[in-house]
Amino acid sequence: MSPSVPLQEMIRAIRSARTQCEERGVIQRECASIRAQFRQADNGGRSHNLAKLLYVHMLGYPAHFGQMECVRMIASPRYSEKRVGYLGAMMLLDEKQDASLLITNSIKNDLSHSNQYVQSLALCTLACMGSAEMCRDLAPEIDRLLRASNSYIKKKAALCAVHIVRKVQDLGELFAPAARSLLAEKNHGVLHGAVVLITELCERNPETLAHFRKTVPDLVHIMKGLVISGYSPEHDVAGISDPFLQVRILRLLRILGHNNETASDAMNDLLAQVATNTDSTKTVGNAVLYETVLTVLDIKSESGLRVLAVNILGRFLLNNDRNIRYIAMTSLQKIVGTDHNAVQRHRGTIVDCLKDQDASVKRRALELSLALVSASNIRSMMKELLLFLTSCPPELRAHAASGIFNAAERYAPSQRWHIDTILHVLTTAGGDVRDETVPNLIQLITNASELHCYTVHKLYRALLTDISQQSLVQVACWCIGEYGDLLLRGECQETEPVQVTEDNVLDALETVLQSHMSSPATRAFALTATMKLSTRITDNVDRIRSIVSIYGSCIDVELQQRAVEYNALFKKYDHMRYVRKRVFVFLPLACCLHSIYKWKKEADRSRQQRLLNMYISLDHLVISPHLSPECSIFPTAPTMTVYEKNGVTLTVSCDRQSDSDLTVTLSASNSTDSDISSFTLQAAVPKSVQLHMKAPSGDFLPAHGTAKVTQMVVLNNPNKVGLENLQTVVNICH
Repeated sequence: MSPSVPLQEMIRAIRSARTQCEERGVIQRECASIRAQFRQADNGGRSHNLAKLLYVHMLGYPAHFGQMECVRMIASPRYSEKRVGYLGAMMLLDEKQDASLLITNSIKNDLSHSNQYVQSLALCTLACMGSAEMCRDLAPEIDRLLRASNSYIKKKAALCAVHIVRKVQDLGELFAPAARSLLAEKNHGVLHGAVVLITELCERNPETLAHFRKTVPDLVHIMKGLVISGYSPEHDVAGISDPFLQVRILRLLRILGHNNETASDAMNDLLAQVATNTDSTKTVGNAVLYETVLTVLDIKSESGLRVLAVNILGRFLLNNDRNIRYIAMTSLQKIVGTDHNAVQRHRGTIVDCLKDQDASVKRRALELSLALVSASNIRSMMKELLLFLTSCPPELRAHAASGIFNAAERYAPSQRWHIDTILHVLTTAGGDVRDETVPNLIQLITNASELHCYTVHKLYRALLTDISQQSLVQVACWCIGEYGDLLLRGECQETEPVQVTEDNVLDALETVLQSHMSSPATRAFALTATMKLSTRITDNVDRIRSIVSIYGSCIDVELQQRAVEYNALFKKYDHMRYVRKRVFVFLPLACCLHSIYKWKKEADRSRQQRLLNMYISLDHLVISPHLSPECSIFPTAPTMTVYEKNGVTLTVSCDRQSDSDLTVTLSASNSTDSDISSFTLQAAVPKSVQLHMKAPSGDFLPAHGTAKVTQMVVLNNPNKVGLENLQTVVNICH
């Protein structure tokens, strides 16, 4: 290929290259030829060579060696060379390059050129790559051109001024007077540039915004002219007169009318006219309508106009274009809190969008449907949401389950409906629910004492059907352990009578323990439930002892510890295994205090010690390897006695520091005739709660209650999970 081949021949040679290596060879040879010709003092083909270099740059190959040639060609008096030189500057130079400063003087000279096309080249280049220093130097020239008589130059100067304002915000005041005068122009290009410039000025300076609010009548007049004007071939797009200018004006009106009643009142009639007269069958019309809706919803518009805007978005939901449906739901999501009733009218259409094939439309429809749930439509909306949950994509399942839980908790018409709804979600998407779902449901079941029999029967049947949903299995195991006696009686009036034997219940729990699908936490629930049943059944205690003993050598440390301690209850402390009475304690905590203390009689020198394990379970968020809790909701009490037996009394007082901080003071006393030594207190909390135990006042409890041992526990719940008005049942083994 010869050095002087035309641009078209070079393009043809590059495209005909069969491999990338061959293409690089062609480009390297041509770049070498271009370099050689750039070095020649008298080169008549400079513009031709620079054009070829720009094509090489577009392909991604280095072309920086042509920067100085761009500077030289910009300074050329010939228009053909200036045009290619300015094009090269816009492509090869930026404000970070020192070479860009060399063209400042050339641009300034060309801005005063007698040829409008040369002026246009300089304006376009400055608007494309002008640095802050260049903008400061050339801003007066741009302001002068904004007042020129040539419409072609004024529209270019307006867009260049936008770039200058973005680079140097302080220069906005310089262009404000000229920008306002441009609104009187008839040329649509000048008007478009003026509106863009005014929008930029208003967004960056509150004082300028207040100044341009006076132009609202002028903008309304221009907009009305566009709406009611007849057919104009020069500006018509699909039957809409200059939709680009209409969208820009509506966007500026939205800025001017925000939080200003006077400006909003001046544009209300116009917005109503645009909303009713614009054709919505074409994409162009929908663009204008969408901008109109955004303006109506963002200004202080009349209530009727806001309803009209919501109805337009409702029509968008019926559009076949998924993009239009998506932006409609995005806009409705923003206003559902302020215009709830207006959005409710389109509830059916929104719910139908849950069946859309597009994942992004489904997500928006789900968010909007959850926002529309209220006390009056909770049953119908929950039916649709539960139906959606059965077929929704895996990435939406967790969000859908969480939203259903929140709505059910807020608007549940009854406790039974609430429990049934959560169980339905756990059955469908038990693996996608949040960690706090299990303790929250346990608390709900505990509070509904009249539904214990119904719930344990329903969960037992669910357990027999499917043990893959871990959250559901954990709640079922807890319920069977707590209310297994109700299950064995078979006297539930709200469900079909089912005869369940002790072997059936133990078979179900043993299946959970042996299943490979069960997590360590689920096995712990099942093992604890099995242990609890040892106090509720009589014929299969030996089988329970056998099941528990197997896990004494389990590889999971938590499960092994539970099994070892349960085995100890069977052997050494069998008399303590039966919980005869449940003592309710009212504590606003979300933790479990496990107090273990040892004492010895000083008169007994044989160093024999008695060990008493006391479990105080404060709500169902227990993390204890010993006994699972039994919970119920009660009002908060400041100070209460949580244990009083064998002469030892333990009291707890609570002091709430804030919504997430709580200080608990534990006080222990000894009313027996013997002193108690080696007295310690321990506490365990769930992962969501931070625990700090301060040093106790001592570890010695003197006889006859002459002194107390106190210890402070500080709890911090940054996520505010379950800290409000929680209460407990104290399980005391004796």
